[in-house]
Amino acid sequence: MHEIETGRFGLDGGAMFGIVPKPLWEQELPADERNRITLAARCLLLEGRDRLILIDNGVGAPLSEKFADIYALDREHSELHRSLEAAGHDAGDVTDVILTHLHFDHCGGTTHRDENGDWQLTFEHADHHVQRKHWEWARTSNPKEQASFRSENLDPLADSGTVEFVDGREEILHGIEALPIYGHTEAQQMVKISDDDDTLVFVADLLPTTHHLRAAWMMAYDVRPMRTIEEKADFLDKAERADWSLFFEHDPDTAVADLQRTEHGVELAHPRSLEQG
Repeated sequence: MHEIETGRFGLDGGAMFGIVPKPLWEQELPADERNRITLAARCLLLEGRDRLILIDNGVGAPLSEKFADIYALDREHSELHRSLEAAGHDAGDVTDVILTHLHFDHCGGTTHRDENGDWQLTFEHADHHVQRKHWEWARTSNPKEQASFRSENLDPLADSGTVEFVDGREEILHGIEALPIYGHTEAQQMVKISDDDDTLVFVADLLPTTHHLRAAWMMAYDVRPMRTIEEKADFLDKAERADWSLFFEHDPDTAVADLQRTEHGVELAHPRSLEQG
């Protein structure tokens, strides 16, 4: 397994923490002069059984200077192709792309502009695995998520014939299971990776950072906030009981952590990088 850092970006801190007052969340993640907090776009690369599997792929190349400015894109910190190269691979080696959902900060790297300015698939030899219900939701869109589903990411994918639909909770590939959830968006899929000894769950936007474990600490972006609260409580209870480790996509400091049960409920334990085991 490899962490694939695809760049840092910024989102409004109030939107990322919803009803939580700024004096509280800013102690955890300080905001810039435009109220944006710095977030990672950290993806996961899995090798094995003649497959090279990438889970999510970040924001992608900036669409314009305005887009880069709005979202404070920082590709000097890291970038998708540089990170793949550091792991000993390139985009052409990837056999499977698992997309947790189709918001641009999770699937923006799916496509890129060629020398003629046309949008092309980045992982031309890969199948792209996405929940069927989420695909249908994204293609019809809605006012709340309209800016998050971008045609330059989705149209080339729709035309490519490489979309493999996942229906609910099922095995995507050997040892890799989809765990669908519905609070953040319709049929987002967390990804559970298991071998004989350990389980790691790519938690995507159920827990965008380690600071989102508490019930009310959730994003204003969620389409069904009360369901997010229920899903989060249920998942954290199951994950702690089963001794699962969690992989955080957007936390700027922590990639992986365990859970422990305390008198205050389920809390974070042993935050670390993936390489630290």
